[in-house]
Amino acid sequence: MQEAPNIFLVGPMGTGKSTIGRLLAAELGRPFFDSDHEIERRCGCNIPWIFDLEGESGFRQREAAVIDELTRQPGIVLATGGGAVTHPRSRELLHQRGLVIFLKTSVAHQIKRTAKDRNRPLLQCADPAARLRQLMTEREPLYREAAHVIINTERRGPRGVVTEIKRQMGQRERSLV
Repeated sequence: MQEAPNIFLVGPMGTGKSTIGRLLAAELGRPFFDSDHEIERRCGCNIPWIFDLEGESGFRQREAAVIDELTRQPGIVLATGGGAVTHPRSRELLHQRGLVIFLKTSVAHQIKRTAKDRNRPLLQCADPAARLRQLMTEREPLYREAAHVIINTERRGPRGVVTEIKRQMGQRERSLV
């Protein structure tokens, strides 16, 4: 019997990767990890603090190491940070070690979901909407490169997205038989 593949959620901030990941893991009876929470737990400080001390490049190095380690575990659901795909090795490991699902949404939806969140260092600027548009332009091709499946989360609740992920997984399994 073939072991169930790891499931890795990628996409921009505000798409619901953590919420959807927790729900999906619970429904599938799998361990759930959030790479951002894992980094904070290991460092003993929050992500904005890491950005302040080490900059984005220092944070991305930490993130790449955590993703390498977590993706080696069997049968997990992992929600990655929005910028995880910017590191080429992380993108490669995610694609090779599991089923990568790109959770996609519009910038307008991201703005609505992240407006009051002060734990997002890349949005602590004069024009968060412009920053989100810039990040989407830069990162969407990388999300697509890493992804096996793309699911739009806009106008869907988390449970609806989980149902769609499970449907897509079933289709993929049937196509491999």
